[in-house]
Amino acid sequence: MGKRAFVLLGLVLAAFGLFALTQQPKPLDPFEEAKRQRQAFLETFGVLPGELFVQQGKELFLRKGPSGKTLEACDFGQGPGVLEGVYAFLPRYFPDTGRVEDLESRVYTCMQRVQGFRPQEIKRDEVRAITAYIASFSSKARIQVVPRHPQEVAMYNLGRELWYTRAGSRDMSCAVCHDRYAGQRVRLSPVRSPKQGLGNEWPAYRFEEDQLYTFEDRINFCYESIGIPEPEFYSEPHIALATYILAEATKAGHSFEELPFFTR
Repeated sequence: MGKRAFVLLGLVLAAFGLFALTQQPKPLDPFEEAKRQRQAFLETFGVLPGELFVQQGKELFLRKGPSGKTLEACDFGQGPGVLEGVYAFLPRYFPDTGRVEDLESRVYTCMQRVQGFRPQEIKRDEVRAITAYIASFSSKARIQVVPRHPQEVAMYNLGRELWYTRAGSRDMSCAVCHDRYAGQRVRLSPVRSPKQGLGNEWPAYRFEEDQLYTFEDRINFCYESIGIPEPEFYSEPHIALATYILAEATKAGHSFEELPFFTR
């Protein structure tokens, strides 16, 4: 075979390789796949899995505890029983407890103080469901976490410190992924910084786990992924990080997504 034939063969093979490459299926976009699954669920069952968790949360919200009261007697920041838009203002300082609380810790507090449950009687899945129910009243609401009270400012500063502090066996921090790689993908999932609205998609139902996850669940997952011991639920690190992240999202003018019905 002559030199010219070799060149022609090379060009043919290159063209074939390029054609084959362009015919390969594109990498699966998890968010597009979630939308597809969401639509399939709606068409098949007429309801989304997240809505079932919300309904469960509603039943728990209206359930009488040992005190004979329901969570309607709890003040989530806008007065007892008011739920419309409250998630958009949390975390915030609550005078009755003298501390800053996010929605999950506030639910945990009121299940004890209002409903009369003992801490060991409160199930994590129940807090998730109630959180989802309350959050559903803030779907697409503009995030409005603006630290003003001295304790809110202290939480914001602690959250910022936690965000940038490297720790654990991998010497990682939240900022290493969410600031440095913002706009890119990790394990096919898009990475966002607080200024890009990080935190505005939770609670959310995840198909691969068949479970509803809250913002505190997501924070723990991140800690586990980078080799740092997970904080206790409803603890100060969770509230501080949520305060910092959502205050930064507030500055950027973000709103919550369709909570908690969007599936991932």
